Amino acid sequence: MKLYRGLLQADEIASLASMTKYMAFVLAFIVLVADQISKWAVTQFMIKPAIDVGYLAKTELKPKGFFEWLISADMLLPYTHIEILPFFNIVMVWNKGISFGLFNQSGQLGVWLMLALSSAIIIFFTIWMLRCTSRYMLICMALIIGGAIGNVIDRARFGAVVDFLDFHAFGYHYPAFNISDSAIVIGVFLLIIHSFFFETQHKNAT
Repeated sequence: MKLYRGLLQADEIASLASMTKYMAFVLAFIVLVADQISKWAVTQFMIKPAIDVGYLAKTELKPKGFFEWLISADMLLPYTHIEILPFFNIVMVWNKGISFGLFNQSGQLGVWLMLALSSAIIIFFTIWMLRCTSRYMLICMALIIGGAIGNVIDRARFGAVVDFLDFHAFGYHYPAFNISDSAIVIGVFLLIIHSFFFETQHKNAT
């Protein structure tokens, strides 16, 4: 009887772990979809109308539907600045580097290097997530994976990442970013918090 109960408990734990990992993949997918929809909405319905009509033909500035935009490599729109609040702008920036415009590389070599690096990060965290049992860690990795995939899609389609959120104060502008960048930073920040505080407390307790 004890053996049966032990096996039953082990099966329940395995099922719960499987469900938790499933939800982590769902979270990663939600981040990815939110990222792509936000980029589509901003570029098509905010950036395009703000571009000088003389710069491009009117047909090129016509907004595209989401799936039409997603399956086609849309033109690289020029830098555009739209003031929303005294401290916040919507901008059109093409980032060839990593998150927040760091190591912005130009040329095809830089595009391939960033694609390879981003893909390696996605594979690493996916393998880690499949082996992980901590809900907290799964959430962190889901945020990072979803965000990284969102930016990889941009690189594959445009050769650069769409950045459009611009916060500034006292003349200083924080590097433009997007939803994927935010998810990656939050995920990494939570991982660091876990490593420095929760793991340290666990080691001290043992």
